[in-house]
Order: sequence, then structure tokens, then C-alpha cells
Amino acid sequence: MLYDLHMHSNASDGVLTPTALVDLCADKGIQIIALTDHDTLGGISEARRCAANRQVQFIPGAEFTCLWRRQVLHILGLNLNEQNSELQAYMHELVTVRDKRAEKIAERLIKKGISTDILDQARVIADGASICRPHFAKALIQSGYVASSKAAFDTYLGQGKVGDVKAEWPDPERVIKIIHYAGGYAALAHPTKYNMTFTRLRLLFGELKDWGCDAVEVGYPGMNPDQARELLKVAKQYEFLVSAGSDFHSPEFGWTAPGRFPVIDVDDKHLLNKLVVNFNVEVGLS
Repeated sequence: MLYDLHMHSNASDGVLTPTALVDLCADKGIQIIALTDHDTLGGISEARRCAANRQVQFIPGAEFTCLWRRQVLHILGLNLNEQNSELQAYMHELVTVRDKRAEKIAERLIKKGISTDILDQARVIADGASICRPHFAKALIQSGYVASSKAAFDTYLGQGKVGDVKAEWPDPERVIKIIHYAGGYAALAHPTKYNMTFTRLRLLFGELKDWGCDAVEVGYPGMNPDQARELLKVAKQYEFLVSAGSDFHSPEFGWTAPGRFPVIDVDDKHLLNKLVVNFNVEVGLS
């Protein structure tokens, strides 16, 4: 069974439309997919329609940004009811948070000599999607300040650079509660990408367990075998379910193609079993 529980469309910082993303997955034979755009549900309706036409099981989701001990984290919400009133109110809050962040990024870039219309350019590129740093990167490329997205991050937007603005993100406990209010499952995304020691990760896992987090992602691109073994061990220690996905953003990045990530066993500890059961009940499959 082919699946992918972590992918992005152009509703946030991905390249493909939700329809194009679902079509790509269907063409690759992927049977179960989740759309998990950053802090937005904007692509879900379109992706769901296309998935139904392509006979792909679709799981609505989002990748929520939060702040833990001054560390930015991402928590996946999977199987979300996007009509839930608490979730809708929260998503409106996140639009404000991202807008304020975008304004600060633009202010800093302008002080460094970038064009005063850089925010307007980024908004046009975002085309109604939640504004992210990749949109600023594209605006910098279009304006001739840099030649590539990598150069934009290396010079202006990456960690420690002028455009690396920390937003006032909510704490993980609140994010997990919102996901549960909306009938979803909460999973910590790509734990080894936060540059933490495993000692600090265990501290995080302990607090996430106390807050009711359901799962941790243990299969994703960029992991080495030692990290994978350690993550599985720690997940078992804290009795988390496990999840996996490609974190796909663009066809240009072959290492994050849909369905491409380290294989993990789909056993009773895999979050996929919970998601597929709920999907089958919802649509009347057996």
C-alpha cells in the first residue's frame, strides 16, 4: 500500500496546485494521501475533489507552526474537520500572525536596500495563499536581487539572516488541542530537522505526551539509519503512534518526491491505521 502523509501545495509554499499534486500522486500509484500545507486549509476542498475523481483516499490536514522553549516546531494535524468552528477561528488567527511576520520581513529587507514594493510582490506571488519566506525568495529572484531560491535564503531569508523573522507562534499544547477539537490526530513533524540533541528531543517527547500528542513522524527524507532507529526507539518508549511522509514541495527536488521516504512498517502502531479506519467509516467503505 503506497501512501504519503506529509505534502504541500501552492496553497502554502509548495509549487503544484492541489489538483496537480493529487494527479501526480495518482499517476505514481499512491493510494492514500494527506495535504498538509503550512498553517492553512486553503487547498483541501480542491484536493478532495480531485482525489475523489482519481479514486485516491484523501486525508485533510495541515502543518501547524508552534513555539516550544523558543524553538520553532511543526505539528501535523491529520484527518481534520475543516468546518469545525474552533479550527476555523484558529486559522483566522494564523492569517494575522503570518501577515504581521510578512510585514516585518519586508521592513527588514527594505532597510537592506530591497525595493519598497517587495511585500506587494510577495503577495502577488502567494496569490491568496498564506505568505511564506519562499514567496519572498521568488520576489527577490524576479526583482533581480538573487539568481536562485538558495541564494535568497543564503543571503536574506535563512537562519540568522535579516529576513529570519520569528513570529509569535502559539505553544504546542494549544495546537494539539485545536487539532483534537477538529477531530484530528496530532503528529510531530520531522523531529531530527530541529537540530536538537536526542536528550532535548526526549524532553520534548515527554511534554508532547503530557499534552496529548498522538504520533511522531519517523519516516521522512534526509534521515540516516541511526536517526531512524533512535526515533523508533524513543517513539516506542513514549508510546507514540508513528507516521511517515515525503514533505513534498516541488518536483524540482527529487529527494522529496511523493511517496519517497524511508519505509516503516504499517503495523498497529502506525497512524495510518487510525486514519484509514476513519476514512472508511466516513465514506462507507469496507
